[in-house]
Amino acid sequence: RPDLAAALRELRAQYEALAARNLQAAEDWYRARCARLHERAARSQEAVRASRREAGECRRQLQARLAEMESLRGAHQSLERQLQELEERHSAEAAGLQDTIGQLEDDLRNTKNEMARHLREYQDLLNVKMALDIEIAAYRKLLEGEENLFSMGSVGLSELNPLPNPTYSFQPRGFSSST
Repeated sequence: RPDLAAALRELRAQYEALAARNLQAAEDWYRARCARLHERAARSQEAVRASRREAGECRRQLQARLAEMESLRGAHQSLERQLQELEERHSAEAAGLQDTIGQLEDDLRNTKNEMARHLREYQDLLNVKMALDIEIAAYRKLLEGEENLFSMGSVGLSELNPLPNPTYSFQPRGFSSST
């Protein structure tokens, strides 16, 4: 009879050795797997930290940009108000200048009309003066003609003249205009 107990012991030893090797291989595989997972976890944690830092930096940049945008928006609104005020002031000044131009044009028109009236009056006075000069010249000629007649014609008339040398002088009287 074969020794079954010895064969079973041998089989059992083989199984135990095989189980020990399998257990050792499984533990090695488990340890290697855990080590790889720990490495991946450490890398992932580092990536998460880097992402958080980057997100924090982006948040700070976003807040800085938002603050800058608000500041620029305020400056833009201020400039818009200033532009509006300048446009209103310019419109008011332009209207005032237009009024001044209108008044000056009216004054110029009135001055031109007054100058034309004065020119007509001057022309009328000049015409009257010329007429008077012509009339004075005519009277002078008449007087000279009479004087020549008196001096040529009769000696008796010279005796009638109390002045030894008769001269006629004309003194025009003052001329006043009603205008």
